[in-house]
Amino acid sequence: MHKLQVDILGLSTSPHTNGAYALILYEVEGKRKLPIIIGGFEAQAIALKLENIKPPRPFTHDLFKQVADAFDLHVNEVFIDELHNETFYAKVICEMAGVVHEIDARPSDAIAIAVRFSAPIYVSEEIMNEAGIVEERQKEEEEQASAEEAVEQQKSEEPATEESRAAELDRKLEEAINNEDYEEAARIRDELSRLRKSGEGEA
Repeated sequence: MHKLQVDILGLSTSPHTNGAYALILYEVEGKRKLPIIIGGFEAQAIALKLENIKPPRPFTHDLFKQVADAFDLHVNEVFIDELHNETFYAKVICEMAGVVHEIDARPSDAIAIAVRFSAPIYVSEEIMNEAGIVEERQKEEEEQASAEEAVEQQKSEEPATEESRAAELDRKLEEAINNEDYEEAARIRDELSRLRKSGEGEA
């Protein structure tokens, strides 16, 4: 499984997400961004470390770091390796006494740990291809190709209607990205994914 290194671009929120945040990862050697919706506690844990703010009492992830340091356990990397039903899964790759262990974790917890160990973060290429948001130039090329396909399919009213919905979602996705509303972008991305999978199933 090919791995792509990513870094944290930032955290954003909106009144429509019920206290959730969008954690925005970006491709280190590319132009794609990957929004992951996470809870408020995990977002705070990540933000505090990124801003080098030390809370008066240790957070859960700080406690993990202290225990790991006490037992000479090192976090080598974090790998977001699965995406099922719009839910991301991750592994924390640890090493202790020369033995490597892979521990399942939520991406939010895994990344909160990664920033405390200065460990690299990776995403599988399959996940980035499926859920990553491309930059404007690439998006324009994809929209042009999508428009050409729509013209060819206009003989059938139902596919044309589906294609029209996809084009509208693509337009809204680009608007959300331009407005840096990554929570909305993640929601539209997931809706597009469902629409396209539904179309593949019917085909």
